[in-house]
Amino acid sequence: MLVVGGGPVGLATAMELDHHGVASVVVEPREHVSYLRPRAKTTSARTMELFRRWGLADTVRQRAPLHVEWSKDIVFCMSVTGREVTRLTGTLGLALAGTDVAAEPGQQVAQPIVEQAMRDALGRPESHATLLLGRRAVAFDERGSTVVVTIEDADGTTSTVEADYVVGADGPRSAVRTAMGAVYEGSSLPRPNVSITFECAELGDLIPHGNAVQYWVLDAAAPGLVGRLDLDGTWWAIATVRPDEDEDDDHTGEVDATALVHRLLGRELPIKVIATDPWWARTLIADRFRRGRLFVAGDAAHQNPPWGGHGYNTGIGDAVNLGWKLAAVINGWAPEALLDSYEAERRPVAQRFVAAAAENGKSGPAVLSAAAGLTSGGTTEEAAAVIQAAKRTEFHSDGLVLGVGYTEYADVQTTNGSDYLPVAAPGNRLPHTWLPDGQSLFDRLGPELTIIGPAWHAAVFIRHAERHGIPLAVLDDPSLGLDAFFSGRLVLVRPDQHIAWIGRPVPDAEAERIVDEAIRGEWRHQP
Repeated sequence: MLVVGGGPVGLATAMELDHHGVASVVVEPREHVSYLRPRAKTTSARTMELFRRWGLADTVRQRAPLHVEWSKDIVFCMSVTGREVTRLTGTLGLALAGTDVAAEPGQQVAQPIVEQAMRDALGRPESHATLLLGRRAVAFDERGSTVVVTIEDADGTTSTVEADYVVGADGPRSAVRTAMGAVYEGSSLPRPNVSITFECAELGDLIPHGNAVQYWVLDAAAPGLVGRLDLDGTWWAIATVRPDEDEDDDHTGEVDATALVHRLLGRELPIKVIATDPWWARTLIADRFRRGRLFVAGDAAHQNPPWGGHGYNTGIGDAVNLGWKLAAVINGWAPEALLDSYEAERRPVAQRFVAAAAENGKSGPAVLSAAAGLTSGGTTEEAAAVIQAAKRTEFHSDGLVLGVGYTEYADVQTTNGSDYLPVAAPGNRLPHTWLPDGQSLFDRLGPELTIIGPAWHAAVFIRHAERHGIPLAVLDDPSLGLDAFFSGRLVLVRPDQHIAWIGRPVPDAEAERIVDEAIRGEWRHQP
């Protein structure tokens, strides 16, 4: 297996393959992770659950400078050091710790920290992954049952690698997507933004609002966002570049970052700009996610605006969905037809998250300020009501994040993407619960397929799996109370913790069809 791109999605693909004992090679131009540009900062509860499967969740939390309990608030204010208008609490899945809803709460942590944690995990002696750093994949030649990939070193020297399959996690300018003949569909918003990383030792002591994950600045003259990267004086900011500051889109990085930050802060504090990163809000999805033995995932397959923090998390979901399926085919217990289900399942999910992010972006800081009446003399109370209504689904999106499903049953798990209503149905993420012994239900699942329920009712599933070499774990422990939790039904769970089938005991032939459909990526709905 060859993975092109060693960002979070490429590394996650290698992690998932490693989880199933499959060797991979990751080709990545960057020799070292750069901490100058934090990029994604929100790791969702669902992504943390997937990290937990790999034994990575605790590592990420230990390395994150901001503990999950540090703050769960989003503050809306006229400037970072100025008047507060309102706040949202319990945001971004950070309040899910200890609830039955999820095995893990969300985590605020910069993308480079997550990348380094995965690099370290894949670099362990027992890992099945090889990281080829400082190199890039430049050409792909499908030859029957393999793909010959041309690899270029930093000095221009080329070599070739032969792989069963290639996953392109190589970002917006994906060479794999180009080789597939796939193209983006969608649009880019014309007004540029700039992300700024800066240091300001004294800012924390001057903020009157207390700790917050994000400070949304609603001053019409300086709209944007500011947040901490650590507790040692390193901060991030996002500002919308005004036309007079960016007459030439090619020079967005030359804006006066110090002046932008000073306007957001509300005073001219001594700061040191570490890095700037211009970007445009793009709502783009590739017209295909697969061609033959080539696949794309993450930004190579879809680009989300950052509003709501869904882009990188959607990419991690891609990596797990595709990774377990590739592993099942390579390990010989699933037919190659299973790989067709990757695009069928993940492209609609990407569309859902891109649409949600685009909707969130309609009420960015500048628009929100005007809508709340802050530019036309409205009261703080009136402004607060408008802001609360406009931003609730962006920052309380458990229904969207945990309610991902691959059949029509997904839609019944959420109300406007905000509230999560777990439903045990085919395609949906398995509803979570904490067990009497303190373990997560997810911790008791096998690495491949799992059937939950009394072994005597599941016997035909077990016999069929054994005859055909299909790895199937059985979770049959009356002390866990799962019969009551699932209303006495059997539950067949996929490696990605989604329900393949749920229902009452069935005749032998029916049970065999259910297992065979599951390993082809098909769904069986029992009335």
